[in-house]
Formats: sequence, C-alpha cells, structure tokens
Amino acid sequence: MLTEPKHSAAERFSFTFLRGSLMKAVLWDMDGTLVDSEKIWDISLAALYDKLGGELTPAVRASMVGSVAETTMRIVYTDLGLDLDPVAMETSSRWLNDYTAELFENGLPWCDGAKELLDEFAAEGTPMALVTNTQRALTERALKSIGPHYFSVTVCGDEVANGKPAPDSYLRAADVLGVLPENCLAVEDSVAGSAAAERAGCPVLVVPNDVEVPGGNRRQHASSLAGLGAADLRAIHSQLITHFEERTA
Repeated sequence: MLTEPKHSAAERFSFTFLRGSLMKAVLWDMDGTLVDSEKIWDISLAALYDKLGGELTPAVRASMVGSVAETTMRIVYTDLGLDLDPVAMETSSRWLNDYTAELFENGLPWCDGAKELLDEFAAEGTPMALVTNTQRALTERALKSIGPHYFSVTVCGDEVANGKPAPDSYLRAADVLGVLPENCLAVEDSVAGSAAAERAGCPVLVVPNDVEVPGGNRRQHASSLAGLGAADLRAIHSQLITHFEERTA
C-alpha cells in the first residue's frame, strides 16, 4: 500500500511557493490594456447620450470604464433620469454596440508595448487568454485588429453569468487553459477588471489608462507596457506571489 510522503512544514511551504510562483499563462484585458479603444468608446457613448437627449460628463464616463453592457446602460439611464426599462435599455445597448462596431472597423490603435509583449509570449509558446467585458460580437471586430492567433482562449462579457468585477471570466479562462489562477498573470487597466482578476486569485499587473486604479496585495502598477519584456512580467508575477505568501503565511 502506498503512503503519502511526509514533509516538514518548511518543505510544504517551499513546494506551495514553487507551485504558485511559476507563471504558466498570461490573461489579457482588451479595452485600454491591449488597444486604446476607450477613446473610441468615448465617441460612441457621447453619440448615445446625444441620441437620448443628454450630455456625457467626464465623471460619469469614468464610472463606466471596464463595465459590462448591462451596468453601462444602468449608469446611462440613471444619469439621464430615464426609467430603467429593460427593453429600452437593451435597444440602446444594441445601438451602442453597432455604432462602436462601425468605429472598430477603421482599426484600433495599440497601447504602447502591448503588441511587442504578445509577440514575445507567442514566440516562446506561453498560453494567453483574452478576458474582456466587451460582448462577443464586438470583440470579434476588435480581434480583426489585434489578431486572434495570439489567444488560446477568449472569454467575453456576455459569456459568463457575471462580468467584471466578478471573477467569473478570469476563472473560466484559467479553467479552459488548465492552469491555476495563481499561475496566471492578469494584465488590466480598470478598477473593475483588476478586482475581477484579484478575486479569481490571479496576481495582477495594473497599467491604468484613463482612470486611477487603487493598489492591492496581489497588484503591481506600471505606467506603461512599453519597455517591458516577458522576463519582466514573470518577475512581477513572482514578486506578487512571494509578497502574498509572506503576508498570509
């Protein structure tokens, strides 16, 4: 009969640390992280406000960054004092996505350093997933600019029960990749996205775009992806895992 090997507490901690410190996959947010599409959303949201007879303010726009479609519509209708009619909100959401899709067709500008990192990780065979609150139909438009070949998995906001800031999309991406969340580095730009990744158990590299993102035990901030390489992201992952283990040991 086989018996479980006996290890000291120090050895068990060492094994846990080594398992957790190894970065096996990178999970990427899309809007504002890989491509600077938030500015395109600025245009389409302003157009929706004009259609509904209002004007979008910077503060309200900031509250929408990283939100799922349902949350965005709730913010819009509440801000404009409109009834939260599900049918009307769904109609507005479809209009917004169709309008944005037309803008996406003109191509999306890369965020600094994003394409270089995707190329480097792809060349070495590191699994990557795209994890976005954007709906599938619009994500497919964006992937025409980004390149679907980079990602083994794409998880969209309309494919999970709860979008970011819930952890569902990150948990699904890690599960499909067959990797533990702690063995993934999530790269995010928003408050909602960073919270989602952290709640899923992923260390998070936060690269804020237009909105300030608070710090956290599993988060490290960078002003840009420019100048960072695959080795830098692995070092960031390892540092975050080490820091978290030390705080919880």
